[in-house]
Amino acid sequence: MTAPTESTKTVAIAFGANLVVAVAKTLASVLSGSASMAAEAAHSWADTGNQAFLMIANRRSSRVADRRHPLGYGREAYVWSLLAAVGLFVVGGTVSVWRGVDELLVDRPADEHYLIAYIVLGIALVMEGISWAQAVRQLRADAHAMDREVLEYAMQTSDPTVRAVFAEDSAALIGIVLAGAGIGLHELTGVAAWDAAGSILVGLLLGLVAVLLIDRNRRFLTGEPGTPQLRDAVVASIEELDEVASVRFVRLEFVGPRQLFVVASVDLEGDQIESRIAHTLRDLERRLEADPHIVDVVLTIAEPAELDDAVTRR
Repeated sequence: MTAPTESTKTVAIAFGANLVVAVAKTLASVLSGSASMAAEAAHSWADTGNQAFLMIANRRSSRVADRRHPLGYGREAYVWSLLAAVGLFVVGGTVSVWRGVDELLVDRPADEHYLIAYIVLGIALVMEGISWAQAVRQLRADAHAMDREVLEYAMQTSDPTVRAVFAEDSAALIGIVLAGAGIGLHELTGVAAWDAAGSILVGLLLGLVAVLLIDRNRRFLTGEPGTPQLRDAVVASIEELDEVASVRFVRLEFVGPRQLFVVASVDLEGDQIESRIAHTLRDLERRLEADPHIVDVVLTIAEPAELDDAVTRR
């Protein structure tokens, strides 16, 4: 698993890249008058604000558990990431679509400063590419450790910040291509509709990405149980303990990035007296909680009726 500091590094790189690109795109949009470039500027400013939210998410979610929050503050990562996704939808998607529709109402000739737009898009492509490569590097390392495909892992990872950076930078790279095509066709044909179409397509792309990110954060906020593979791995780790004969039931819930709350009922080896059972269970819980990715464990003794449906309830 990647350390939390790696996610912080990924977000910091994305923030720096987006801030530089946002300023450059804004200047280019003013000089060229391009709707597509204005959409790209709105996109980059939205991404810059989102990275600020993601940095807050990393910082607040890493706070140590206390009496008021015995399971820690991990879910704050999903709250701030959800706000970032909403911001992407409102600032990036809505503004871009509105700018494109507005441009359709006024057919402007091609502007003499479009070269500036091309230069800025080229710079943006490099900067966004650097940020995207960092996100992919982190995802690839984590996906390899989990024996998963990178894209599959990006959608299912419990770390909302690296998913957001990967999704937003992927959208940014596609958006640059769409904006460049719209600007180029506007310059070649003198028809502003091409530029407007580029702006609208960028906005729709951002809206799609934002809805996807909103849904993923919603799932983790409402209790994401993890994948069947993860459940099997947790069951295996519990059954490796010498005192455990079998696991009859297990329930997982993510309470933060790479942070699990585990509830399980187990069948213990031998026939322990009642006074020893509670002590054994507490000892097993402490040993399982030594895993840095397990926040809390609650173990109970399995009822005899649980034996028949143990497999299906896993």
